[in-house]
Amino acid sequence: MYKPETEKPLTKREKEVMHCVKQGMLNREIAEKLCITIYTVKAHISAALHKLDAKNRLDAVLMLVGEKDTTNPNIRP
Repeated sequence: MYKPETEKPLTKREKEVMHCVKQGMLNREIAEKLCITIYTVKAHISAALHKLDAKNRLDAVLMLVGEKDTTNPNIRP
């Protein structure tokens, strides 16, 4: 569960990567679009999932589109 005292905002790049994830893009497609390696994409997704306290990509996307009840400021419905 989200803990305000330990919350860290997503970086600009993590937000960009998660926006691509929200659009349904594959890691390879995200890497090509953002001109980064697939390993960097995976690192950004992993960091974002940790910060959002999401169990997987679907959980994170549901949070990002505002369908999960949360108080995390990284989530904008």
